Amino acid sequence: MSGLQPVRGTHDLLPEDSRRHRHVEDTAFAVARRYGYGEIVTPIFEFTEVFSRTLGETSDVVTKEMYTFQDRSGESITLRPEGTAGVARAFISGGLTQSLPLKLFYRGPMFRHERPQKGRQRQFHQVGCELLGVETPQADIEVISMGWRILAALGLGDKVQLEINTLGDAESRAAYRAALVSYLEPMRMALSEESQARLDKNPLRVLDSKDEEDKRIVAGAPVIGDCLTPAARDFFDQVTQGLTAMGIPFVVNPKLVRGLDYYCHTAFEFTTTALGAQGTVLAGGRYDGLIGQMGGPATPGIGWAAGVERLSMLVQGVPDLDRPVSIVPMGDVVPALVLADKLRAAGLSVDLGFSGNMKKRMARAAKANARYAIILGEDEMARGAVTLRDLDAGSQEEIPLAQVEARLVG
Repeated sequence: MSGLQPVRGTHDLLPEDSRRHRHVEDTAFAVARRYGYGEIVTPIFEFTEVFSRTLGETSDVVTKEMYTFQDRSGESITLRPEGTAGVARAFISGGLTQSLPLKLFYRGPMFRHERPQKGRQRQFHQVGCELLGVETPQADIEVISMGWRILAALGLGDKVQLEINTLGDAESRAAYRAALVSYLEPMRMALSEESQARLDKNPLRVLDSKDEEDKRIVAGAPVIGDCLTPAARDFFDQVTQGLTAMGIPFVVNPKLVRGLDYYCHTAFEFTTTALGAQGTVLAGGRYDGLIGQMGGPATPGIGWAAGVERLSMLVQGVPDLDRPVSIVPMGDVVPALVLADKLRAAGLSVDLGFSGNMKKRMARAAKANARYAIILGEDEMARGAVTLRDLDAGSQEEIPLAQVEARLVG
């Protein structure tokens, strides 16, 4: 048993790590509730088609990173690599068209078989939101502003940069795709093998290449802003004007794109350099064609997802837990158990050691950052009393056992 280790790319969340994660998730949900979002919990695994149809058959996630297996019924099942597809599937299978608009928040583990690195694991956690049924720029502004407010609530407002771009409408994208292919085709053989394949199947994804020569080539590529229809330009102008009016700083990144055809209009990322190389901590965009592509009714949508691991690494000053009361029994333990149960029922956090002399028990109380210690010695108990020690002030007094709850709770 001593040789057992966690699977590569997974890690245990011990209490301190778990507390940081929970702080990120709870802060995000608290802000989301103020925007009118309700929490949705979808299954951790879905039929593989849910993801292969939404992420693209040729995407790295589908071809290289998904955890896919056959269950005992021979069905192809995949552990969810992201949250949006499951939410869209729930919308379709739940027949929720009559409930539009829908504001949904999610959180939980995701799974991708990729190289583990700082802030990125094979089992990782995300928080995210989806706003379904609103086709106007107002939705884009609200979703982005909610992401901004969450990051600000976590104390990260000065550590992140909002980058935003437009993907235009279908006509704009078609024109941009043609312009991009026309630019890249003469340099095809200089591109990486992966980008050559993307040039044929999904040319916008060449812009995402991490290959240094690819980066040099695409630096001079046309930008989608040159191909926008008047309607698409007006849509983007309304989004940026709304963000400006709300005091949310941003920069327009003309190379920020999404490769799949169901994406349109707004794409955005909150990035940071606080973790070393520039990294994305929250990203999203508008996907008006997704639900229709999955077989549901044509439904506009926009959302984002954020990595909890990366956010928890950035967060400073996680709120302390409620300070407990430490009970120190020096004789019969039963009265201590009864008192602990009574105080817990009254809403107090109570730490009750199981063994050790007075010195060890008081050391335990100090380690637990207890506010008070209640000492139940045999002499005090014979008088129906306890010793209440104020661990901050260093003072103590004897009080009747019957008054302990009123003294601490009141």
